[in-house]
Amino acid sequence: MTKPPKRPRDQMQLAKFIGEIAVSETPGDKDAPSAADPAAVKRGKARAAKLGPRKRKAIAKKAARARWKRNS
Repeated sequence: MTKPPKRPRDQMQLAKFIGEIAVSETPGDKDAPSAADPAAVKRGKARAAKLGPRKRKAIAKKAARARWKRNS
């Protein structure tokens, strides 16, 4: 079960939020990745199985750095 989105405190953002709900758009989910391609999961698992542990670790470190850089 998913949690309902938080209501913004700013009046203008709240008005936009309510408008999006009124026209049945999910507010804030425009940039969220979709799980529309179930084959992508299979490809990812096959790629991970093919890689060695050192290469997987290097990829994981690079991804973690990108996540932390984006959130800073």
